[in-house]
Amino acid sequence: MPERVPAGLEITRASTGLVLELQFTGRLHGPCFRCLGDAALELPIDAHEYQATNPGGSEELGTPYVADNQLDLAGWARDALALALPDKILCRPDCAGLCPVCGKNLNDEPHQHEDEHTDARWSALESLREQL
Repeated sequence: MPERVPAGLEITRASTGLVLELQFTGRLHGPCFRCLGDAALELPIDAHEYQATNPGGSEELGTPYVADNQLDLAGWARDALALALPDKILCRPDCAGLCPVCGKNLNDEPHQHEDEHTDARWSALESLREQL
């Protein structure tokens, strides 16, 4: 991860305060959730905050990233990136994952196993199903 990421920050003065806009692209590297292969993900971030000139004690009219007229840009960018993260990071949207029987990557070697192994503990229920 680079130490510096190109970003755009726009501050607009409104009649009752400031509108803050932050835009950047975050890049994530890690293992794919399904196949454990390398996954790279680019997340476009477009975050907005509002800071009232006189918030009057209301937390809704201020942003936690502005304190004593100082903007915590790193904290805001970190939180915006965390909120944009997907539930699962995948190498590609149609990743087939790993075979539950042999563990091979189904993206590289799509296959099916002929022998279906059933757990011996289910044999009593299997015999009931045959009777029905």
